[in-house]
Amino acid sequence: MAESEKVIRRAMRAGHRPRSMVLAQNWRPSLDDLVADVQAAGAPVFTGPIDLIESITGFHVHRGAIAAMHRPELPPVAQVLENARRVVVLENIVDHTNVGAIFRSVAGIGADAVLVTPRCADPFYRRAVRVSMGTVFQVPWTRIDPWPGGMKQVQDAGFQVAALALGPGAVSLDEFAASAPEKVALVLGTEGDGLSRVTLEHADRAVTIPMAGGVDSLNVAAAAAVAMWALRV
Repeated sequence: MAESEKVIRRAMRAGHRPRSMVLAQNWRPSLDDLVADVQAAGAPVFTGPIDLIESITGFHVHRGAIAAMHRPELPPVAQVLENARRVVVLENIVDHTNVGAIFRSVAGIGADAVLVTPRCADPFYRRAVRVSMGTVFQVPWTRIDPWPGGMKQVQDAGFQVAALALGPGAVSLDEFAASAPEKVALVLGTEGDGLSRVTLEHADRAVTIPMAGGVDSLNVAAAAAVAMWALRV
């Protein structure tokens, strides 16, 4: 589901096909070009008062428009990795807000792709799409299954797997970024528990963000943004 004019436009620019769009009637005059694009793609557009739309959808449509998009078939992992140098792996992150925020940072800071593990929240869930501002439609991503067994495929593709985690043997992000390899796959763990023991055992490096003020960690979306900024190419 693509919610808001900007997200719908971003989805369509990225080549995603609309199934239908619902539009608040007071927004219609300013969105004639978007309506035309959706209709040209063969999808119907329904217009009505906002209270009727919200009774149908079951939530507050505060951006005036929402579109159902065809869900694309996810590409194989090898295709996503093919031309990438910076990849973010999301291990079992369950909060859709965090998933969407990480995708927005990936797009904005310039990482190349995202891999999500089997138990990670769906990046195409409505809230994840909205928080990402539609960047889930433009960032190359797919599910990596099995995990952490699939880590070997990432390593075989030439990536050094860097687990963002506290613990003995971890190097600081500053140190790692100063001599980072050409290809890095940054792995971030689920809220609360962090990365699994098996993932830490098979990763090439453990990397930690230097902290101050007696705080030992950041929210996973904030940590992802900081690490991607430090490792940008």
